[in-house]
Amino acid sequence: MGGSALEGAVIDLDGTVYLGDRPVDGAREGIERLREAGLELVFLTNNPIEERSVYRDRLRALGIDAATEEIVTAAWIAADYLATTHPEDAALVLGEPALVEELRDAGVDVTSDPDRATVVLASMDRSLEYADIRAALEAFDGDPVPRFYATNPDRTCPTATGEVPDAAATIGAIEGTTGRELDGVLGKPSRFAAEAACRRLDTTPERCLVVGDRLETDVEMGRTAGMTTALVLSGVTDRDAVSASAIEPDYVLDSLVEIGSVLQP
Repeated sequence: MGGSALEGAVIDLDGTVYLGDRPVDGAREGIERLREAGLELVFLTNNPIEERSVYRDRLRALGIDAATEEIVTAAWIAADYLATTHPEDAALVLGEPALVEELRDAGVDVTSDPDRATVVLASMDRSLEYADIRAALEAFDGDPVPRFYATNPDRTCPTATGEVPDAAATIGAIEGTTGRELDGVLGKPSRFAAEAACRRLDTTPERCLVVGDRLETDVEMGRTAGMTTALVLSGVTDRDAVSASAIEPDYVLDSLVEIGSVLQP
């Protein structure tokens, strides 16, 4: 798709705009180029450990203007989904305080009692304990058996000092202990994430560009939804991984600084 047909862009954060507290070289210039081209932007992150205002402030500290309304997180998507689809259910959450706060703000009944849980939600949890996994096991022994969701499927999260365990560690602990498999992922690459981004941008997937550093989440979401996809090599994916993968992005860029090549009409 030519750049002139694009109306909106979905921009990943970790590994695309910054690594920890360090900006990716050229990311600010790339984002400015997108705005100059007239595209509306959404910053969509699978990282569920902070409130949206924290991501907004982090972007501003890097010289990137962003509004809270332009930030979409896997935590926000999960909260919206559970509030809409499971309004009467109680959720047992293996995740961090920002996720719990997002859920409660949306009106989701969050419980620590496995006997009440009719939904189990797994996420990145840097304080995950044995007792948490045991609570999930007890919840799945209940009747009815809870639905099992995850905010995101990422194995790791890129930082300035290397990769750290992400939500897959929590998911694996629950699946390995209970024998249950996920009923669904709510963040990237799911259709729920793509739909949330398009609603924010008020456009269709066909007029949307997605930029990110992961083939299996960013590019796969865009490919499945019908978006134009651009993979950046500033995060967890290198050219060897691109060559070995069955997931093919429309563009492969060293970083966001090269986004102009995508915007050529």
